[in-house]
Amino acid sequence: MKVLHINSYFNGSMFYKNLYDKQIEKGIDLKVYVPVNYSTNVSNLNLGEYTTISSNHGRNERYIFQVKHSKIYKDIIRKLDVENYELIHAHSLFSNGYIAEKIYEKYKIPYIVAVRNTDVYTFFKYMVHLRKIGIDILRKAQKVIFLSTGYRNYIIDNYIPEELKEQIKSKSIVIPNGIEDFWYDNKTGNKILNKKKIKLIYVGKINKNKNISATIKSIEILIREGFEVYYTIVGKIEDEKIYNKIKELPFVEYLGAMTKEELLEVYRNHDIFIMPSIHESFGLVYAEAISQGLPVVYSEGQGFDGQFEEGLVGNSVNPRSPEDIAQKINSIINKYDAISKNCFKLSHKFKWEFIEQEYNNIYSNIIKN
Repeated sequence: MKVLHINSYFNGSMFYKNLYDKQIEKGIDLKVYVPVNYSTNVSNLNLGEYTTISSNHGRNERYIFQVKHSKIYKDIIRKLDVENYELIHAHSLFSNGYIAEKIYEKYKIPYIVAVRNTDVYTFFKYMVHLRKIGIDILRKAQKVIFLSTGYRNYIIDNYIPEELKEQIKSKSIVIPNGIEDFWYDNKTGNKILNKKKIKLIYVGKINKNKNISATIKSIEILIREGFEVYYTIVGKIEDEKIYNKIKELPFVEYLGAMTKEELLEVYRNHDIFIMPSIHESFGLVYAEAISQGLPVVYSEGQGFDGQFEEGLVGNSVNPRSPEDIAQKINSIINKYDAISKNCFKLSHKFKWEFIEQEYNNIYSNIIKN
């Protein structure tokens, strides 16, 4: 199979390389096209020999959708023999899907398209004038990839015309992102919970969206109920105001950013992972946490919700309700042993070799037909 990936996010999200490397191992002949703006220092990017990084638009042109993407389209046609590929995999709906749609219209090469967080909460939500473009891209795609059932349902319910809802839903597939084999190669035995001393952990950026303030309030509720709770935060500070509010709290410890090797030990010394984000497309850290046996607390209707049956590896919460978050933490504590064992057992869902096989099956079915 000859597959062309269009991925303008590759230079900022290296986890894609896991998929591409696995696909090459399985014999897929692929090329990854990465459009970047003129100011990007491409000499520092090591994205694999199969990748074409192309500077072809100005930074400020991102505000004029058609101008920017017309340049990208002309560039990919000029630099790659696109007509020689059997399938295009666009890694976002608007930015990358627009290019795939234009190639399809000219060369009749089928494409699949993934829907990202930016597509949902930037393009569809705020760029009303571009919604028709997004709907057309979805309509012409062979398959539509969502990271979660919540995102699929949200898009179809809120933005797809009634007469197209069933068509889009019927060709939509939920495929999560994967995590590195490192997490599976370093799994430990069963975890034991000390119910007198609950240790929560959050890993990620410190900003308003990650909803750390609601987690703090839920912990205060648990403390009033008699629990001894400690909360460890790992990650980069993006919002100093949030950090300043929490740094003096006696039950909070901030450890800064960490390597995966350092983080592995921190996970092993904690009991529950908690991230009740306001918006979350998927969140690789949930998958990393359950691979180490940590039950997870995640937001209802967001990226991780629906990956497993409720209560199996943790609980979904109303991110705006500290009371609900506290209650769900309490529920996990009461069933900790069973949930933790489920985490170890079910985390293999996020191995790249399984995810690659799902894509391989999709590619094969489209190309054969």
